[in-house]
Amino acid sequence: MEKEITRFDSICQYNDYLGQPTLHPLVSVIDMSKAPLLKSRRYIFGFYVVFLKDVKCGDMLYGRHYYDYQEGTLVFLAPGQVIGIDNPDLTVRPKGMALCFHPDLLRNTSLGRNMKEYTFFSYEVNEALHLSQQERNTILDCLSNIDVELQHAIDKHSKTLIVSNIELFLNYCIRFYDRQFITRNHVNSDLLGRFERLLDDYFHSDKPHTLGLPSVRWCAGELNLSPNYFGDLIKKETGQSASEHIQQKLINTAKERIFDTGLSISQIAYSLGFQYPQHFSRLFKKHVGCSPNEYRFRS
Repeated sequence: MEKEITRFDSICQYNDYLGQPTLHPLVSVIDMSKAPLLKSRRYIFGFYVVFLKDVKCGDMLYGRHYYDYQEGTLVFLAPGQVIGIDNPDLTVRPKGMALCFHPDLLRNTSLGRNMKEYTFFSYEVNEALHLSQQERNTILDCLSNIDVELQHAIDKHSKTLIVSNIELFLNYCIRFYDRQFITRNHVNSDLLGRFERLLDDYFHSDKPHTLGLPSVRWCAGELNLSPNYFGDLIKKETGQSASEHIQQKLINTAKERIFDTGLSISQIAYSLGFQYPQHFSRLFKKHVGCSPNEYRFRS
């Protein structure tokens, strides 16, 4: 049976639940250690939440997946995502910090226009950000600066200063994720190898006939990653986007098949997953500089 999910649509609702004052209706910095003991349940938020987890717990649910959070882990939730502990007999004492901000705070701001750049809000649970001690101190400094501004009486400068500090916080998170991609190089290299094998197997199977062209989302799912994390990792490792990588593999496979003069260009297009041969010819010419037929007779 599906467990009950507690929904918070406003910052004020969440503050009241945790017994914390609401200093601003659209943003809050919460010291979770000051919250009361909480019964275990699952939550869905109508706003952005970033948790700095300072406690180890092995049964936290993020979406439908369990995750063993370590101390000093940052977890990012976009509006509509679910998190919680699914154990009705358990009470927990939270520890760490939370930054909550409502999308309405970001309207008509540069941050609001650029939120899609912070792709880690769509990462899966096993892609959380693990902080070094120095990085953790930087994050705490950012949260402290936001909290100081919240303590100030709201005036015409409040929104600009608060949003600027949130943007600085998120930009540090981008930097720290870049570091995490680098320090996990051996894992990333293994992933690239698996990605290559996945595409090889795809184009040498009947999947193009049944599924069409392989998408970034499909590849990410096969590799147990979220599309955004997968795309960001491939871009950091290769300088190419995941879709560019797929297209390059497709073109290389097409070149091999063009040498088989027993296959028409249309047959090659269909074997790669194209519904319309002209779409294949257009993509091939864009990448190679000539049509598939010209390439066949030139080679």
